[in-house]
Amino acid sequence: MTPFDALKAQLSAVVPFAAYVGVTLEEIAEGRATATLAQSHNTSNHIATMHAGALFTLAEAASGAAMAGMFLERLAALRPVAAGSTIAYARPAKGTITARANVDGEKAALFAALDGEGKVRFPVTITMEDAEGREVARMSVDWHLSALAKAA
Repeated sequence: MTPFDALKAQLSAVVPFAAYVGVTLEEIAEGRATATLAQSHNTSNHIATMHAGALFTLAEAASGAAMAGMFLERLAALRPVAAGSTIAYARPAKGTITARANVDGEKAALFAALDGEGKVRFPVTITMEDAEGREVARMSVDWHLSALAKAA
């Protein structure tokens, strides 16, 4: 099992809302992640497409996994918070939706900011596609990471 596989299992366990909705983390790597959500009765809206809130949950979970993958070796000493987000819906989403998240920023620069200031803020961009590869939505999540205070 790779460290990214262990992270995937841990994130799936510690984010109960995403699991409740049905989000599956498929892959986590350094600064990127893929997650899926199958449409069901519980994730649908009044016009039989994926509910906007379900799409938001899918994208936010993928963004958190990408962020965690970027900071994997330091994650236990950090406090990550999603500080803001924007989402744009391109077309009705039906069936299984795949979210692909990528950290916007170079690892060395992000770590340098964290080391210099004790915190760093950066966006993660997420694209969501249906099974035919058509973009259904795009989202950006601004993550804020701060170093945990060390015990005296």
